[in-house]
Parts: sequence; structure tokens; C-alpha cells
Amino acid sequence: MNKPLVGILTAFVLAAGAVPSHATMPIQKAAKEAGYPATNCLYCHNEKLPVKGKAVSHNERGTYLVKQKEAKKAKAVDVAWLKDFVETKK
Repeated sequence: MNKPLVGILTAFVLAAGAVPSHATMPIQKAAKEAGYPATNCLYCHNEKLPVKGKAVSHNERGTYLVKQKEAKKAKAVDVAWLKDFVETKK
């Protein structure tokens, strides 16, 4: 193989590995079913489309859910915890 082809193939493999995290889609779906207006990732994140493996930042709601997960020593976030979330007035 020549070097340019190897470079192109490497770039393709790396780009294919940078797919959006699918772990949040079931959570978003559960939030919608529970009646919360989770229309996109921005409901809990600061990024429009968080990418698995990259640094992700959470907004106030997402930070609350992460803290609840840690406090309850849960394996995953539970959207039922949103009923206790109170958004601060800006």
C-alpha cells in the first residue's frame, strides 16, 4: 500500500469512530415519554451533539442528574429524578 492511501484509510477509521454517543438517546426518549420537553441533547448538555469519548459539559439540569446518579450510586441516570429538579431563576 502506498502512504497516501494508508493516511486516508486511517483518517476514515478515526472519523467513523467519532460517532455521537447513543447512551443518551434512550434517556432522551424516556424523558419525552415522561412529559419533559427534551427535544434534543441541549436539554441536559451544553453541546448540540455530544460525542462519545470527548469531554462533555452539562447544563444545570444535566449536572443535577449526574450528581443524583453519584449520590444514589446508580449505574445510569433516571429521568424520574427530574421531578425534584428546580431550575434557578436567571
